[in-house]
Amino acid sequence: MKRIIVIGGLSAGPSAAAKARRENEDAEIILFEKGANISYATCGMPYALSGVIENREKLIVVKPDLMRERFNIDVKLNEEILKVDSQNKIVYSSKGDYGYDKLIFATGARSIVPPIKGIQESNNWSTCRTMGDFDKISNEALPKEAKHITVIGAGLIGVEVAENLVEAGKKVTLIEGADEILPMWDSKFGYFAKNVLQEKGINVITSTLVKEFTIQNGKIQSIKISDTKYLQTDYVIMSIGIKPNTELLINEGAKHIANGALIVNEQMETSLKDIFAAGDNVSIKNLQTNEHDYFPLGTHSNKGGRTAGANAAGLNLKFKGAYKTAIIKVFDYTLARTGMNAAVLNKTNIPFKTVLTISGSTPSYYPGQTDLITEIYYHSETFEILGAELFGEVGVDKRIDVLSTAIFAKLRVQDLAQLDLAYAPPFSPAKDPLVVSGFVAENISTDNCNQISTKTFNNYISENDNDTYTLLDVRNENEFFEGHIPNAINIPLSKLRKELSTLDKTKPIILYCQKGLRGYIARLILKHNGFNQISSLAGGYKLWKMSDAPVTIPISINSSN
Repeated sequence: MKRIIVIGGLSAGPSAAAKARRENEDAEIILFEKGANISYATCGMPYALSGVIENREKLIVVKPDLMRERFNIDVKLNEEILKVDSQNKIVYSSKGDYGYDKLIFATGARSIVPPIKGIQESNNWSTCRTMGDFDKISNEALPKEAKHITVIGAGLIGVEVAENLVEAGKKVTLIEGADEILPMWDSKFGYFAKNVLQEKGINVITSTLVKEFTIQNGKIQSIKISDTKYLQTDYVIMSIGIKPNTELLINEGAKHIANGALIVNEQMETSLKDIFAAGDNVSIKNLQTNEHDYFPLGTHSNKGGRTAGANAAGLNLKFKGAYKTAIIKVFDYTLARTGMNAAVLNKTNIPFKTVLTISGSTPSYYPGQTDLITEIYYHSETFEILGAELFGEVGVDKRIDVLSTAIFAKLRVQDLAQLDLAYAPPFSPAKDPLVVSGFVAENISTDNCNQISTKTFNNYISENDNDTYTLLDVRNENEFFEGHIPNAINIPLSKLRKELSTLDKTKPIILYCQKGLRGYIARLILKHNGFNQISSLAGGYKLWKMSDAPVTIPISINSSN
């Protein structure tokens, strides 16, 4: 009888064990877990802190008895594997040794704890990854005595924890070492998310690396955030990153990437014979770069575990890879991404362009319309979609999944305009935001709409005198006088044809409206009348203002506030 051993019981391990059983009824399958629980939802923990997920038991996705009774799997809890002998195909625990025919290594990853001065002498802190962490936070940080909580690290989990602690009634400070939170997004999207957190009362501190705690009676009293500034706090939650648990196989010579994640092929095989691996301890192929990359998300853990389990049982399934699709809730807003953004594309020297649009997620006539900011990155020569980032309140999730699918299918950005997307007023306007992005990309490719970003425009105006270009605001007069970009002149779109003679054709014209549509129409009017140096500000005044760029408000308006 074939024996399949699975090490690790969080996500990939149970998925692998169950799939192996479904494909092979006769195999002996043993699953080892060093803790007391299997298959619990680490991604759900932040939402259990606030009570959105009602209780601890809801986080347990699959209980050991189900694995034993439904799948006939020998589940061994509280039994840690201490050594793997890949030559003789034996694993060793504190309770015994076990031979195997196939081994599935699904040990996951552990939270990184930085060497902060004072941390070893204190106990009022925790990471947020295991059920033990959740219990510690629930017992020590949620009681009313702990009024202020500091979260160190503003990645996905850190931001989710911060939000849910506010929902639980806590005062929260979020500290991030990078210039903006959620650094896997472009900085402007991170800035949008930071503004939302601050509006909800979270104290967000960026560009700060914590190096020291002030300790009193074994507890953190304050955090040193600069040479002279200290932050008082009652509890600290660490969320600065994770490290794959791969030492047992690396000691056996398994191939891995720089952070220790094991390199596996599409069948989830490691470089060691008859050993598969899946979960947060592996590196899978990036389908865009064709290099091994690190994608520690539950979706990949489950797919990788399923593939490993099937192949350990004798099949030949493939998990081809991924390309960094992610999404996060930030109070009433959603931030999402897929593929490569500008930072990655610049680093890899891939020629690209972007198309940025602000569109209603539903029709203007349907109650509750909100804006959706969409930026799509595409190859400047082939027009293939390379990545996208979105921010909004409604409909972000379905659009990012469409764009992720478009990347997998290698669609061109213009192809978005041809997609047959679902339409009804409660869900989408007749011109879906992605269709609009396709239209705008078509216009860019035919030189009917040359977009420049707020960052590029800021650099331009800092390097050029005001009298060397014309900054044209084509919004209505009342919009202009409520606030506009410094040094702009106002000619409403409805009056533009009559006032063309007031504009200098020899100067570059940079024009903007509120979001983009009127600016596009104004550009066509100018182009058809002999103006050749025209650029449109991507996202218009709305994005300019959201980016905290300078705004001029006339004295008569300003003094009335």
